[in-house]
Amino acid sequence: MRSSNHLIGVVNFLTFLLSIPILGGGIWLSSRANNTDCLKFLQWPLIVIGVCIMVVSLAGFAGACYRNTFLMRLYLVIMFFVIAALIGFIIFAYVVTDKGSGRVMVNRAYLDYYLQDYSGWLEERVASDSYWGKISSCIRDSKACAKMGRTVGGVPETADMFYLRKLSPIQSGCCKPPTECGYVYENETMWNPGGGLVGTNPDCTRWSNEQEQLCYSCDSCKAGVLASLKKSWRRVSVINIVVMIILVIFYIVAYAAYRNNRRIDNDEPSGEARMTKAQPSRIHF
Repeated sequence: MRSSNHLIGVVNFLTFLLSIPILGGGIWLSSRANNTDCLKFLQWPLIVIGVCIMVVSLAGFAGACYRNTFLMRLYLVIMFFVIAALIGFIIFAYVVTDKGSGRVMVNRAYLDYYLQDYSGWLEERVASDSYWGKISSCIRDSKACAKMGRTVGGVPETADMFYLRKLSPIQSGCCKPPTECGYVYENETMWNPGGGLVGTNPDCTRWSNEQEQLCYSCDSCKAGVLASLKKSWRRVSVINIVVMIILVIFYIVAYAAYRNNRRIDNDEPSGEARMTKAQPSRIHF
Protein backbone atom coordinates (compact mmCIF):
# COMPACT_ATOMS: atom_id res chain seq x y z
CA MET A 1 0.00 0.00 0.00
CA ARG A 2 2.72 2.42 0.99
CA SER A 3 4.75 1.74 -2.17
CA SER A 4 1.64 2.32 -4.33
CA ASN A 5 0.99 5.66 -2.65
CA HIS A 6 4.61 6.63 -3.11
CA LEU A 7 4.39 5.71 -6.79
CA ILE A 8 1.23 7.79 -7.27
CA GLY A 9 2.88 10.71 -5.48
CA VAL A 10 5.98 10.53 -7.68
CA VAL A 11 3.87 10.27 -10.85
CA ASN A 12 1.82 13.30 -9.84
CA PHE A 13 4.93 15.29 -9.05
CA LEU A 14 6.39 14.44 -12.46
CA THR A 15 3.06 15.34 -14.09
CA PHE A 16 3.24 18.70 -12.33
CA LEU A 17 6.70 19.22 -13.85
CA LEU A 18 5.35 18.26 -17.30
CA SER A 19 2.71 20.98 -17.04
CA ILE A 20 5.48 23.58 -17.03
CA PRO A 21 6.51 23.17 -20.73
CA ILE A 22 2.83 23.18 -21.78
CA LEU A 23 2.19 26.36 -19.84
CA GLY A 24 5.48 27.77 -21.12
CA GLY A 25 4.45 27.01 -24.69
CA GLY A 26 1.19 28.90 -24.20
CA ILE A 27 3.02 31.87 -22.67
CA TRP A 28 5.51 31.83 -25.58
CA LEU A 29 2.63 31.86 -28.07
CA SER A 30 1.12 34.72 -26.09
CA SER A 31 4.34 36.73 -26.36
CA ARG A 32 4.45 35.95 -30.08
CA ALA A 33 0.85 37.12 -30.38
CA ASN A 34 1.70 40.39 -28.70
CA ASN A 35 4.90 41.05 -30.64
CA THR A 36 4.90 39.12 -33.93
CA ASP A 37 2.03 36.83 -34.92
CA CYS A 38 -0.63 39.23 -33.61
CA LEU A 39 -3.41 36.64 -33.34
CA LYS A 40 -4.20 36.88 -29.66
CA PHE A 41 -6.81 34.21 -28.89
CA LEU A 42 -5.11 31.00 -30.02
CA GLN A 43 -2.73 30.62 -27.08
CA TRP A 44 -5.41 30.57 -24.36
CA PRO A 45 -6.52 26.92 -24.75
CA LEU A 46 -2.93 25.82 -24.23
CA ILE A 47 -2.49 28.03 -21.17
CA VAL A 48 -5.75 26.70 -19.67
CA ILE A 49 -4.67 23.09 -20.29
CA GLY A 50 -1.27 23.74 -18.66
CA VAL A 51 -2.85 25.33 -15.58
CA CYS A 52 -5.39 22.48 -15.29
CA ILE A 53 -2.64 19.84 -15.40
CA MET A 54 -0.69 21.75 -12.76
CA VAL A 55 -3.66 22.08 -10.38
CA VAL A 56 -4.92 18.51 -10.87
CA SER A 57 -1.41 17.13 -10.34
CA LEU A 58 -1.20 18.93 -7.00
CA ALA A 59 -4.58 17.45 -6.02
CA GLY A 60 -3.40 13.96 -6.96
CA PHE A 61 -0.14 14.48 -5.09
CA ALA A 62 -2.06 15.53 -1.97
CA GLY A 63 -4.39 12.55 -2.37
CA ALA A 64 -1.43 10.16 -2.52
CA CYS A 65 0.30 11.71 0.49
CA TYR A 66 -2.79 11.66 2.70
CA ARG A 67 -4.34 8.51 1.24
CA ASN A 68 -7.39 10.53 0.22
CA THR A 69 -9.27 8.26 -2.17
CA PHE A 70 -11.58 11.04 -3.33
CA LEU A 71 -8.69 13.28 -4.45
CA MET A 72 -6.97 10.41 -6.26
CA ARG A 73 -10.19 9.47 -8.02
CA LEU A 74 -10.79 13.13 -8.92
CA TYR A 75 -7.25 13.34 -10.30
CA LEU A 76 -7.78 10.32 -12.56
CA VAL A 77 -11.13 11.56 -13.90
CA ILE A 78 -10.09 15.14 -14.58
CA MET A 79 -6.68 14.16 -15.95
CA PHE A 80 -8.41 11.87 -18.45
CA PHE A 81 -10.38 14.82 -19.85
CA VAL A 82 -7.31 17.10 -19.75
CA ILE A 83 -5.28 14.59 -21.79
CA ALA A 84 -8.20 14.28 -24.22
CA ALA A 85 -8.30 18.09 -24.52
CA LEU A 86 -4.55 18.22 -25.14
CA ILE A 87 -4.85 15.59 -27.88
CA GLY A 88 -7.72 17.56 -29.40
CA PHE A 89 -5.68 20.77 -29.32
CA ILE A 90 -2.71 19.08 -31.02
CA ILE A 91 -4.95 17.68 -33.77
CA PHE A 92 -6.66 21.06 -34.18
CA ALA A 93 -3.32 22.87 -34.42
CA TYR A 94 -2.09 20.54 -37.17
CA VAL A 95 -5.37 20.64 -39.10
CA VAL A 96 -5.69 24.45 -39.20
CA THR A 97 -2.01 24.92 -40.12
CA ASP A 98 -1.82 22.05 -42.59
CA LYS A 99 -1.94 23.98 -45.86
CA GLY A 100 0.33 26.66 -47.26
CA SER A 101 4.00 27.51 -47.40
CA GLY A 102 6.26 30.12 -48.93
CA ARG A 103 7.20 30.10 -52.59
CA VAL A 104 10.82 30.10 -53.74
CA MET A 105 11.74 33.10 -55.89
CA VAL A 106 14.56 33.19 -58.45
CA ASN A 107 17.72 34.89 -57.13
CA ARG A 108 16.12 35.47 -53.73
CA ALA A 109 17.01 33.85 -50.40
CA TYR A 110 13.65 34.82 -48.86
CA LEU A 111 10.28 33.34 -49.76
CA ASP A 112 7.16 35.06 -51.08
CA TYR A 113 3.76 34.28 -49.59
CA TYR A 114 0.39 34.00 -51.35
CA LEU A 115 -2.97 33.89 -49.61
CA GLN A 116 -4.42 31.46 -52.17
CA ASP A 117 -1.93 28.84 -50.93
CA TYR A 118 -3.80 28.75 -47.61
CA SER A 119 -7.34 27.65 -46.86
CA GLY A 120 -9.57 26.56 -44.02
CA TRP A 121 -10.80 28.01 -40.77
CA LEU A 122 -7.63 29.88 -39.80
CA GLU A 123 -7.25 31.48 -43.24
CA GLU A 124 -10.86 32.69 -43.15
CA ARG A 125 -10.33 34.03 -39.65
CA VAL A 126 -7.19 35.98 -40.52
CA ALA A 127 -8.49 37.28 -43.85
CA SER A 128 -11.82 38.51 -42.44
CA ASP A 129 -12.15 42.29 -42.29
CA SER A 130 -13.16 42.25 -38.62
CA TYR A 131 -9.93 40.52 -37.57
CA TRP A 132 -7.49 41.85 -40.13
CA GLY A 133 -7.91 45.45 -39.02
CA LYS A 134 -6.72 44.49 -35.52
CA ILE A 135 -3.97 42.18 -36.81
CA SER A 136 -2.52 44.72 -39.27
CA SER A 137 -2.59 47.40 -36.58
CA CYS A 138 -0.70 45.05 -34.24
CA ILE A 139 1.94 44.34 -36.92
CA ARG A 140 2.34 48.06 -37.54
CA ASP A 141 2.73 48.75 -33.82
CA SER A 142 5.27 45.92 -33.45
CA LYS A 143 7.68 47.86 -35.74
CA ALA A 144 8.54 44.61 -37.55
CA CYS A 145 9.22 46.52 -40.78
CA ALA A 146 11.09 49.39 -39.13
CA LYS A 147 13.51 46.86 -37.61
CA MET A 148 14.54 45.54 -41.03
CA GLY A 149 17.11 48.27 -41.71
CA ARG A 150 20.76 47.16 -41.87
CA THR A 151 24.03 48.86 -42.54
CA VAL A 152 27.35 47.37 -43.63
CA GLY A 153 30.34 49.45 -42.54
CA GLY A 154 28.01 52.36 -41.86
CA VAL A 155 26.55 52.15 -45.38
CA PRO A 156 23.00 50.88 -46.06
CA GLU A 157 22.97 47.42 -47.59
CA THR A 158 22.63 47.09 -51.34
CA ALA A 159 19.84 45.36 -53.23
CA ASP A 160 22.01 42.27 -53.80
CA MET A 161 22.68 42.05 -50.06
CA PHE A 162 18.98 42.38 -49.31
CA TYR A 163 18.07 39.64 -51.79
CA LEU A 164 20.33 37.24 -49.86
CA ARG A 165 18.58 37.85 -46.55
CA LYS A 166 16.29 35.25 -44.97
CA LEU A 167 13.28 37.34 -44.02
CA SER A 168 10.58 36.23 -41.62
CA PRO A 169 7.18 35.53 -43.23
CA ILE A 170 5.75 38.79 -41.89
CA GLN A 171 8.74 40.82 -43.08
CA SER A 172 8.51 39.28 -46.53
CA GLY A 173 4.72 39.54 -46.82
CA CYS A 174 4.06 42.91 -45.15
CA CYS A 175 7.20 45.02 -45.51
CA LYS A 176 7.97 44.71 -49.23
CA PRO A 177 5.97 44.24 -52.46
CA PRO A 178 5.72 40.77 -54.02
CA THR A 179 8.73 39.95 -56.20
CA GLU A 180 6.56 39.38 -59.27
CA CYS A 181 5.46 43.03 -59.22
CA GLY A 182 8.86 44.14 -60.53
CA TYR A 183 9.48 46.94 -58.03
CA VAL A 184 13.04 48.25 -57.80
CA TYR A 185 14.79 48.16 -54.42
CA GLU A 186 15.72 51.49 -52.83
CA ASN A 187 15.90 50.32 -49.24
CA GLU A 188 14.22 47.68 -47.11
CA THR A 189 10.84 49.44 -47.06
CA MET A 190 11.15 51.75 -50.07
CA TRP A 191 10.51 50.25 -53.50
CA ASN A 192 9.97 52.12 -56.77
CA PRO A 193 8.02 50.91 -59.81
CA GLY A 194 10.30 49.29 -62.39
CA GLY A 195 10.56 50.16 -66.06
CA GLY A 196 8.48 47.09 -67.06
CA LEU A 197 4.83 46.32 -66.52
CA VAL A 198 3.69 45.74 -62.95
CA GLY A 199 2.46 42.18 -62.34
CA THR A 200 -1.20 41.22 -62.37
CA ASN A 201 -1.18 40.43 -58.64
CA PRO A 202 -3.63 42.84 -56.91
CA ASP A 203 -1.00 43.38 -54.21
CA CYS A 204 1.12 45.23 -56.79
CA THR A 205 -1.26 48.18 -56.66
CA ARG A 206 -1.75 47.94 -52.89
CA TRP A 207 1.92 48.53 -52.12
CA SER A 208 2.75 52.00 -50.79
CA ASN A 209 6.03 53.59 -49.78
CA GLU A 210 4.11 55.36 -47.04
CA GLN A 211 5.60 53.79 -43.93
CA GLU A 212 2.24 53.55 -42.19
CA GLN A 213 0.79 51.58 -45.12
CA LEU A 214 3.50 49.55 -46.91
CA CYS A 215 1.81 46.23 -47.73
CA TYR A 216 -0.32 45.93 -44.58
CA SER A 217 -3.48 45.70 -46.71
CA CYS A 218 -1.95 43.08 -49.03
CA ASP A 219 -2.98 39.46 -49.27
CA SER A 220 0.73 38.63 -49.03
CA CYS A 221 0.77 40.17 -45.55
CA LYS A 222 -2.16 37.96 -44.49
CA ALA A 223 -0.33 34.95 -45.92
CA GLY A 224 2.81 35.97 -44.01
CA VAL A 225 0.84 36.01 -40.76
CA LEU A 226 -0.54 32.54 -41.53
CA ALA A 227 2.96 31.24 -42.31
CA SER A 228 4.29 32.73 -39.07
CA LEU A 229 1.45 31.14 -37.09
CA LYS A 230 2.10 27.79 -38.72
CA LYS A 231 5.76 27.97 -37.79
CA SER A 232 5.01 28.92 -34.17
CA TRP A 233 2.28 26.32 -33.69
CA ARG A 234 4.34 23.51 -35.19
CA ARG A 235 7.19 24.23 -32.78
CA VAL A 236 4.87 24.15 -29.78
CA SER A 237 3.00 21.09 -31.08
CA VAL A 238 6.20 19.03 -31.21
CA ILE A 239 6.75 19.71 -27.50
CA ASN A 240 3.08 19.02 -26.74
CA ILE A 241 3.18 15.64 -28.51
CA VAL A 242 6.18 14.53 -26.45
CA VAL A 243 4.55 15.76 -23.23
CA MET A 244 1.23 14.12 -24.15
CA ILE A 245 2.87 10.72 -24.69
CA ILE A 246 4.63 10.96 -21.32
CA LEU A 247 1.37 12.07 -19.66
CA VAL A 248 -0.46 9.04 -21.04
CA ILE A 249 2.25 6.73 -19.69
CA PHE A 250 2.13 8.41 -16.27
CA TYR A 251 -1.68 8.23 -16.27
CA ILE A 252 -1.60 4.49 -16.92
CA VAL A 253 0.95 3.99 -14.12
CA ALA A 254 -1.11 6.12 -11.70
CA TYR A 255 -4.30 4.26 -12.60
CA ALA A 256 -2.61 0.88 -12.06
CA ALA A 257 -1.29 2.01 -8.66
CA TYR A 258 -4.74 3.33 -7.72
CA ARG A 259 -6.33 0.00 -8.68
CA ASN A 260 -3.73 -1.78 -6.56
CA ASN A 261 -4.69 0.41 -3.59
CA ARG A 262 -8.35 -0.38 -4.12
CA ARG A 263 -7.62 -4.10 -4.35
CA ILE A 264 -5.69 -4.07 -1.07
CA ASP A 265 -8.42 -2.03 0.62
CA ASN A 266 -11.09 -4.44 -0.56
CA ASP A 267 -9.18 -7.42 0.83
CA GLU A 268 -9.28 -5.93 4.36
CA PRO A 269 -12.17 -7.14 6.52
CA SER A 270 -14.70 -4.40 7.11
CA GLY A 271 -15.48 -3.18 10.62
CA GLU A 272 -12.12 -3.81 12.27
CA ALA A 273 -8.57 -2.75 11.57
CA ARG A 274 -5.65 -5.14 11.16
CA MET A 275 -3.98 -4.00 14.42
CA THR A 276 -7.20 -4.83 16.28
CA LYS A 277 -7.23 -8.31 14.79
CA ALA A 278 -3.62 -8.90 15.75
CA GLN A 279 -4.39 -8.45 19.48
CA PRO A 280 -6.60 -10.98 21.34
CA SER A 281 -9.60 -9.62 23.08
CA ARG A 282 -9.18 -9.19 26.86
CA ILE A 283 -12.88 -9.71 27.60
CA HIS A 284 -14.17 -13.27 27.41
CA PHE A 285 -17.69 -14.45 27.96
